[in-house]
Amino acid sequence: MFIVTAQDPRLQELVLLRKVRDRIDREYREPLDVAALARGVHLSAGHLSRAFRAAFGESPYSYLMTRRIERAMALLRRGDMSVTEVCFEVGCTSLGTFSTRFSELVGMSPSQYRKVAAEDGQGIPNCLAKAVMRPIRNREAAAGPSD
Repeated sequence: MFIVTAQDPRLQELVLLRKVRDRIDREYREPLDVAALARGVHLSAGHLSRAFRAAFGESPYSYLMTRRIERAMALLRRGDMSVTEVCFEVGCTSLGTFSTRFSELVGMSPSQYRKVAAEDGQGIPNCLAKAVMRPIRNREAAAGPSD
């Protein structure tokens, strides 16, 4: 039988990883990098990347970009900001990188999404839109729903 104690180093590491994930969720607009995130929990950047991927299935950078793209999707659905304004609002510093990553995650460019999403989100309350319209990586979409 496997027993986890409060002093278990694996549990302590999971607590640190959760702190990193929470920080990314809170500060996604800030210029975060893996080294800064690792310093915040007193781990090396390499160890943080490996442990984060093992715990959450993606690298800290990938998780950060997914959060930024989720927020960008919400702003683009509103329709009152340009793609460039949205890019900078969510913390990206390069429109090209933002557009490329957006296209990878969503399957279409930000400008295409803005046109399509204005109609797609009608009638969905904002509290549900995030869950329903969450970005799905193309390779996850190809695999289909997991039941």
